[in-house]
Amino acid sequence: MDKKIRRLRRARKTRAKIAELGVARLCIYRSNCHIYAQVIDATGGTVVCSASTQEKELRDQVKNGGNAEAAKLVGQRIAEKAKAAGVEQVAFDRSGFIYHGRVKALAEAARENGLRF
Repeated sequence: MDKKIRRLRRARKTRAKIAELGVARLCIYRSNCHIYAQVIDATGGTVVCSASTQEKELRDQVKNGGNAEAAKLVGQRIAEKAKAAGVEQVAFDRSGFIYHGRVKALAEAARENGLRF
């Protein structure tokens, strides 16, 4: 099994458990150059809000979208947008990525800015 298939397999297990909880989920995706975050409602069908290093506001602030500093900014931004949309409690869906580095930086920044998970 290659690396991507193993990651997707871990992600599928996590999403199945989150679906049982019945809460909105903070879903992330990490590429080499950027990091993306979405808050998806409890039914799993609608994206409530999203943030990424490709947004115009964040592109002006970061030189490199693929580092921990950029991930912190995305975490702050997604927490602000989620609170504005009325979402306080989420389940963290790390999409099979290891909770380390950029993933951890995004999660901690979102928690510091009021998102509970």
